[in-house]
Amino acid sequence: MNLKKTINKLHLWLGLSSGLVVFIVAVTGCIYAFQAEIKDLTYPFLFVEPQEKAVLPPSEISQIAQEAFPEGHLHAVLYPTKEKSAQAIFFSYGEGNDHYQTAYINPYTGEVLELKDEYADFFRIVLDGHFYLWLPPEIGQPVVASFTLIFLFMVISGLILWWPKKKKNLKQSLKIKWSARWRRKNYDLHQVMGFYVMTFALVFAITGLVWGFMWFRDGLFFVASGGEKFVEYYDPVSDSTESYQGMIPALDAVWIKMNAEYPDAEWIEVHPPEFEGAAIAANANPDASTYWKTDYRYFDQNTLEELPVEHFYNRFEEATVAQKIMRMNYDVHVGAIAGLPGKILAFFLSAIIASLPVTGFLIWWGRRNKAKKEPAAQMQEKMVLTEV
Repeated sequence: MNLKKTINKLHLWLGLSSGLVVFIVAVTGCIYAFQAEIKDLTYPFLFVEPQEKAVLPPSEISQIAQEAFPEGHLHAVLYPTKEKSAQAIFFSYGEGNDHYQTAYINPYTGEVLELKDEYADFFRIVLDGHFYLWLPPEIGQPVVASFTLIFLFMVISGLILWWPKKKKNLKQSLKIKWSARWRRKNYDLHQVMGFYVMTFALVFAITGLVWGFMWFRDGLFFVASGGEKFVEYYDPVSDSTESYQGMIPALDAVWIKMNAEYPDAEWIEVHPPEFEGAAIAANANPDASTYWKTDYRYFDQNTLEELPVEHFYNRFEEATVAQKIMRMNYDVHVGAIAGLPGKILAFFLSAIIASLPVTGFLIWWGRRNKAKKEPAAQMQEKMVLTEV
């Protein structure tokens, strides 16, 4: 009982200290769940009229985009399905010219449909709240990660506090007494709904901590792989002294190769070399609603020879079980791993998790007021008895 009292106090005070952060992270996660579907409905520049002719290669898309945004650093050119616009993605961070812009281009005509500042996009702002609480990343990221770790403890301690003392009380602990007074209903909403979302809350917390702390990510990978060390992403570098002699630009040659090998891909993306000697990176995704099955490949910019990598951004068929688990992290976190039903579930679960700090605060506030009123009532009763 003393242990349970200690856990109860920790649950209370850690809950009060972390409640606002948990609420913000859960609400922003709830909003972000359907960002892709909402964008498809509200961003007309994402779509084009399919035509019976070849699309422009990435070298031409790049040139058109660079003219529209000459100060930008081209990061990638992405080709979704036939009815969608090509995307020239400009990204630079930490070099004094931070930017994240996307030029949406009709791949059949070369028309620039939209030049969008992704940092100003509504869903990017929501994501910044989810990741950083709208603070500078170097401050917000460790804050969110730390409170996510506290939330993990809150979930586990909540289960201990929920656990009925007697087996006969189990049924009562699994349902909300809607006919009770509001304080009892609020208590049941916190306790019962917290129990029902517990498993999913653990999943959200664990997948979030993979991004939050490197030691957590490395430890998870170590366990999943049976003792292997996590390998950070890196761009493979060629030691070739040859110069490219092809008839078409090397970026186009890689893109043509990817199209030939992945005719059913729902997107193909090519990346110009990020620095001298770096590879041309390319990826093909068979399912645009998720990321984990994507094939990531790297080609020598001079010889177009494929270069191997040791990190988990590799070919899907070459990925180990542990690497595939790491690949799944985002898709599991947002529910996309289970398709649209998974996203719907993630939406409602995030909404319930957001309600827990609110109901928990109301429980504390009600008990606090009750504790204040009881001495006052006792004093009033004493005065009445004295007068009598």
